[in-house]
Amino acid sequence: MLSFHVITLFPELIERYCSVSIIKRGIEKGELAVHAYNPRDFCADKYKKVDDSPYGGGAGMVLKPEPFFAAFESVPEEARQASPVLLMSPQGTPFHQDHAWQFSKELHIIFICGHYEGFDERIRTVATQEISIGDFVLTGGELPALTIIDAVGRLVPGVIGKSISLAHESFVDNLLEGPQYTKPPEFRGMEVPDVLRSGNHKEIDRWRRQQALKRTKERRPDLLQRVELNREDLKFLDSLNKQSDSVE
Repeated sequence: MLSFHVITLFPELIERYCSVSIIKRGIEKGELAVHAYNPRDFCADKYKKVDDSPYGGGAGMVLKPEPFFAAFESVPEEARQASPVLLMSPQGTPFHQDHAWQFSKELHIIFICGHYEGFDERIRTVATQEISIGDFVLTGGELPALTIIDAVGRLVPGVIGKSISLAHESFVDNLLEGPQYTKPPEFRGMEVPDVLRSGNHKEIDRWRRQQALKRTKERRPDLLQRVELNREDLKFLDSLNKQSDSVE
């Protein structure tokens, strides 16, 4: 079982999201667990103050170290030992699918979610890694933490019923997923490709591989540099390049 431990000023955000869909099913199956820790519960003053004005002046408020350290130290010791402690920050390492696979093998992951202007720098010392989900700023770290919980939790064995479906998703083998279809075979003049209805699984696999290559080339050509391409892949990509040149 993989347990997520989230230090957050808004535990209800974490709890509500994790009470539906795939993560909920993973919890019910006993494959996942999610625990939230509110730093306000560890404040010594009657106002439960978790932030203060920054030294040196400036706009906004800075999260105080005492309640966040106390919340972190309330996480069970077994979870704090040799487990990833991820601080959600736009300054962090960009999160990728490779991280999701790596984290899915852990027993515990701890998240530190900020809010307001930012963290007192000393809070960063408890983190083993800072993670970003993109080059933009949010009001807090809860959405990034939930993004990672979702991406990681679904990879834990037993959470998703048919693990074979994971093998065809985007970013597996660094390729974007190709087009998918279901019934009806024709809708408003748009038809399902004949190959998908042929029953020829070898040709279907070949078509899916080529469509994944095509979509990746069109939308994320940078990913192709990390793909292990065989001779047939290179021939197909070359044909796409020739088609593009002829159009121009």
